[in-house]
Amino acid sequence: MVERSASRGTAPGRRGGRRRGAVSTPALSVAIALAIALSLPGALASGAQPALLPPPRIVKDFIPFGPKREREMRRYALEHYGIDSFKLVDPHLIIWHYSVSSTLQSVWNTFADDVPDVTYHELPQVCAHFVVDTDGTIYQLVPLDLMCRQVVGLNYTAIGIENVGFSDEQVMGDAAQYQSALELTRWLRCTKHIPVANVIGHNESLSSPYYRELVPAFRGQTHQDFNRADMSIVRARVAELPCRR
Repeated sequence: MVERSASRGTAPGRRGGRRRGAVSTPALSVAIALAIALSLPGALASGAQPALLPPPRIVKDFIPFGPKREREMRRYALEHYGIDSFKLVDPHLIIWHYSVSSTLQSVWNTFADDVPDVTYHELPQVCAHFVVDTDGTIYQLVPLDLMCRQVVGLNYTAIGIENVGFSDEQVMGDAAQYQSALELTRWLRCTKHIPVANVIGHNESLSSPYYRELVPAFRGQTHQDFNRADMSIVRARVAELPCRR
């Protein structure tokens, strides 16, 4: 907020004394300054917080997610979570992955091809909401109001970030990619009000308090990407990134 100062006037005097009924100069200045401050948008008296920092640059490159895939996601959510919807509502988690592939295009093609996945042989195909390429470019593949099949037991409440690469170390050792993933995570957690503790790796899925899986054959399933030790480093870095200006 830019403060504006009021001009000070000289109170007319009579024989060197103050005119009866006149307001003293200091009191008048305070009154004017207060009136101006209260009239300014975002004044301190309103208790307004600084604005949220803007998102990083995100390239939207959505995969096909039409009515057929929505029906498949709804059927999956009902079977695995008891939720009769394909919509992602009030997410509580942000989950990091790596792709076990070397190119963005291979990730996009896999997510877009709606066939039974290679691990569980179930529809819809797996996906993540965002992919971070090795050059640091962030792509959004799925709208944030849709569930993505990314982690058994947590799809109903999680936003997924896929990093192109083959290991935690590779992603975290790529300065451009790692910084972009951190900035994306900052923006998501700040706008969705997700605690830093709820930024997890795929490998931490089974210990999440939000884990829910109704199908016995799926219980206990997880992957190796982004273990607790590496995610402790990630969470510490995310905690250093402010939400507001």
